[in-house]
Amino acid sequence: MGRAGQVGQVGQVGRAGHVGQAVAALLAATIVAAAARTGAAPPAVQIASLVRADRPAPRTDANSMLAHRQLLEKARRGGIDVYFLGDSIVRRWGATDYPELLENWKANFFGWNVANFGWGADRIENILWRIEHGELDGVNPKVIVLLAGTNNVGSEPRDEADIQNITRGLDALVRTCRRKAPSATMIVTAIFPRNDNIAVMPAIRRINEHIARMADGKTVRVLNVNDKLADTEGELVEGMMSPRDKLHPTLQGYQVWADALKPILTVLLGPLASTDHAPLPTGDPGARRR
Repeated sequence: MGRAGQVGQVGQVGRAGHVGQAVAALLAATIVAAAARTGAAPPAVQIASLVRADRPAPRTDANSMLAHRQLLEKARRGGIDVYFLGDSIVRRWGATDYPELLENWKANFFGWNVANFGWGADRIENILWRIEHGELDGVNPKVIVLLAGTNNVGSEPRDEADIQNITRGLDALVRTCRRKAPSATMIVTAIFPRNDNIAVMPAIRRINEHIARMADGKTVRVLNVNDKLADTEGELVEGMMSPRDKLHPTLQGYQVWADALKPILTVLLGPLASTDHAPLPTGDPGARRR
């Protein structure tokens, strides 16, 4: 089936509501499973055409559901003033299975009661599902730091429909966070540059232009550090991202993000305290079994 046919068929299902999104997510999962059986990479463009980013969609694999329960428990413990939300770029920074990155996380944020609610490989619709299913309920943070969308972009160039889908998803995610935590200030971080295929950079720039317009001067702030991570053509600055995947930040890259966040957090929360009441860091539940 051609891409236009996929969009048309799934679009008709999607208009029926959440049932349509579930069907689309199932179709996307089928594509991924079929690719895994043949050893091929899943066709990201195909998946992007199937799933609406503004409709919650769960990750149904056992490890992701276990991680969701782990994060629900973390949320219930309370004591969280700064709530980081996103995908693997967020998760790795404050995760027990990345000890070097975790030490950097603590060095930058201990004393602000910061907790990490990232999960690897999550797309916007997956993060939206987690928030709609309890991970922000009752937390009442003072600040939410959001970085999401790179997994929706993927490693293939995106067309206008894809870009609009992603921006609608980000709008929905911000609205949902505001509804769940109305007293929090949101810091929406622009999608980081990636060079696994530099041809995706025009789409990332377009999406980041939309993110820039989200700032309302009050409860939604926007942070873009990409000029320190890449040059004006989108080529990564040496040392900022993993040389293996050209996507995930190194310690140096994370420190760029931290250095931009800390002045904002100081204004919102005051200086770092000598004690910290956030729940203990968690990690990938599956990492212990590998």
